[in-house]
Amino acid sequence: MKTLIDLSHTVEHGMTTYKGLPAPIICDFLSREASEKHYAHGTTFHIGKIEMVANTGTYIDSPFHRYADGKDLSELTLESTADLEGLVFRVPPGERAIGPGLFSKADVGGKAVLVHTGWASHWGSEQYFEGHPFLTAEAAEWLKASGTALVGIDSLNIDDTSGGHRPVHSILLGADIPIVEHMCHLEDLPDSAFKFHAVPVKVRHFGTFPVRAYAVVDI
Repeated sequence: MKTLIDLSHTVEHGMTTYKGLPAPIICDFLSREASEKHYAHGTTFHIGKIEMVANTGTYIDSPFHRYADGKDLSELTLESTADLEGLVFRVPPGERAIGPGLFSKADVGGKAVLVHTGWASHWGSEQYFEGHPFLTAEAAEWLKASGTALVGIDSLNIDDTSGGHRPVHSILLGADIPIVEHMCHLEDLPDSAFKFHAVPVKVRHFGTFPVRAYAVVDI
């Protein structure tokens, strides 16, 4: 038997994913009431409209997000974002700068590495935006050298945002390793023996987009 575990936040009108970025606007393009004049009596439809920046909710970064000549969303293969063997690594409470020691005893080659920090528990609060856990450049280099397929984290950003450098994005995306940020419910996953999926919409010349990230777990 298998069970599906949702690892994504819900996108809602007015929500804040990252301070400084506008909240999504979710509204009607065609309301059910307005649609009545277009169809037979008793038949109505709703066509919604959403305006949002790419970095909204739980999203995936493709190399184009960081590099002008990197793969965009339309160029990510399904093999790079779906049906990946997954591993979860648990960060000790209170640890912010996550080094390669967290992963050093594991075989991460070809796998989705998901970093469980517990930070998702602050989602929707002011605390979410201050003092988040992040990977170090050394950790990113280790994951790159070890052949990791994808890296996800349940935190505000996979990088330290106290300055302008983003070494983890630069290293991983430079190696064609997609990044999934703002994940949740990683505490519900086993450490291994699951498949991970985070497929974005196939958009050309776009680097980031929300995903419905989930895991398929054998029970």
